[in-house]
Amino acid sequence: MSSLPDYTELSLSEQIAQMIVVRASGHLFDQQIRFPQWEPTQDQLQDWVQNWKIGGVILLGGSAAEISQRTSELNRWTEIPLFIAADIEEGVGQRFAGASWFPPPMALGEVAKTDLNQGKEYARTIGAITAKDAQALGINWLFAPVVDVNNNPHNPVINVRSFGETPEIVCELSAAFIEGTKDYGVLTTAKHFPGHGDTAIDSHLSLPVLEMGVERLEAVEIPPFQRAISLGVDAVMSAHLLVSCWDDALPATLSSTVLTQQLRLNLDFQGLIVTDALIMGALDEVASPASLPVLAIEAGADIILMPHDPQVAIEAILDAVNQGRISPQRIVASVARIWEAKEKVIKAEKGDFLTELASPTAENTTGEVLRGSLRLKNARTLSIPETPCRNLVIVDDLLACDFLNEAHSAIAVPQKMGYELQLLGQAQVFPEPPSNSPLTLIQLFTRGNPFRGEAGLNEATKALLQKLLTEGCVQGIVVYGSPYVFGWLEDYLPSSVPYIFSYGQMSESSSIALQHLFDLSVG
Repeated sequence: MSSLPDYTELSLSEQIAQMIVVRASGHLFDQQIRFPQWEPTQDQLQDWVQNWKIGGVILLGGSAAEISQRTSELNRWTEIPLFIAADIEEGVGQRFAGASWFPPPMALGEVAKTDLNQGKEYARTIGAITAKDAQALGINWLFAPVVDVNNNPHNPVINVRSFGETPEIVCELSAAFIEGTKDYGVLTTAKHFPGHGDTAIDSHLSLPVLEMGVERLEAVEIPPFQRAISLGVDAVMSAHLLVSCWDDALPATLSSTVLTQQLRLNLDFQGLIVTDALIMGALDEVASPASLPVLAIEAGADIILMPHDPQVAIEAILDAVNQGRISPQRIVASVARIWEAKEKVIKAEKGDFLTELASPTAENTTGEVLRGSLRLKNARTLSIPETPCRNLVIVDDLLACDFLNEAHSAIAVPQKMGYELQLLGQAQVFPEPPSNSPLTLIQLFTRGNPFRGEAGLNEATKALLQKLLTEGCVQGIVVYGSPYVFGWLEDYLPSSVPYIFSYGQMSESSSIALQHLFDLSVG
């Protein structure tokens, strides 16, 4: 077990570096890096960890087996234990193939609408399995749960990542998730303060503005954070939002009114305040890349997540301290909180959980949540047609659709029934629809996705679906992901066309949905 040195013996530069968390690829080799603008090479990352002594890494990409090797490698590079984080909101398998991948949090909210206790039990189980899987792979910081109340159906960035549309449901389920993690030495994070649920703008692209009054903010957006804080959540992540009723000049991430006055003092939060990624487009027009880390620390942040250049960030913060803009005591206060969190991580009893990844309990929970949150419209069983039919599968982005392959039930099951596959991506160019379309089963995979700037269906997809429904060639529709798609579809859907909605996008979700649609026993 690694131990922590006395942080007061670190140089000021090294103390500041402990406040920096950088992004890195979960893959093992440089040629596998998918986002070179954000993910350093092995040599660069090793230099940051070993020589600059940055405090942590957030990983994205790779399989569970790769992540296990990757985290071991990272820890070999440093004498100071690292934060190793990941955006894990739907189980470790959401990011790293091979581990458990659960339906999105809003599926639990759907269950909780009719059975709150059952929803809470699922959330608690998912929290426990997620923490256990993360710990098995060497991940010690979950950037979860999302405690935003998704009360805007056009929200492109939160959407089904939220547990629900009311503060009551979000409070109960996020609390249960946090409780489920308690037996494992993994940190949790309530995000995105003070609430990113009522926006129609993706903060990855531009700055959303919340125009609501203080009463509404405190009645709807704040309670889930209060509940998480009362349960001892380890960190709170800021949102890149302009919350005009609190601060009409600076985004929450850069506002001392929001982070220090409201979160630290009024809500009495004593844990880590972590920024959302500083590379996001919401902050591009606010300040320069070198200024953003300084402004965030002045606002009250302890952890600077994904600065544009960590070396530039460290040097800019160091200059601010040397010039008297930030006090050395302010840095020490953050490092003391960082040390407290790292002590929790390294003192936790580590078990050998690697063989338990994707356990039967996880598999059963996934199936139960998918079945419990399934929605049916115009429910009737379809017969397998004798004439040639098309399985039209539409995804958000063909180039970013890692979960869909020929073995996925959405592809494999219709193929066994004689359907011919047509695969389209909303982010790609749609072909002109044929004038006489064959009988068509439509399967649509869509949800809110960061960096897309939209949630659900774009205009090209709407035009295609509207044309097919008007022609009368649609046999049935299955939507996987966002429940808000149905609001548009309902206006055009004939009563003769059965419709099924599933929150999940994994193979099991298609297996369950198609079993309902065709009365099949799907393996």
